[in-house]
Amino acid sequence: MTEEDTLAERVEDWMVGQMPIIQMHGGTSVVREADPDAGRVVVELGGTCSGCGISDVTAQNIKRDLILDFDDVDDVVVKVPSTGEVGESTVEGGRGGDLQFSTENADHL
Repeated sequence: MTEEDTLAERVEDWMVGQMPIIQMHGGTSVVREADPDAGRVVVELGGTCSGCGISDVTAQNIKRDLILDFDDVDDVVVKVPSTGEVGESTVEGGRGGDLQFSTENADHL
């Protein structure tokens, strides 16, 4: 197990424990990147988070809390699928297929 895998697993566990409301509302999340050397984590939200009116608030909360809760994390990007241009991506966690992405906000895919 590499150090990067360890950080990714820790963030995944944190997401499950700290953000159960995402799953309760039909949303999903996946850690796309966890680089302990750079202190960077990239999380992608999916499922019903796509197009949800409060997904930006959820994304901001995730960013803030990951930085506060992990000493080795100081840069967090949360990508949120939204309506708009069609992107070319296959998503893990049972959310596969093409997603639509908005370009209106830098935090969106």
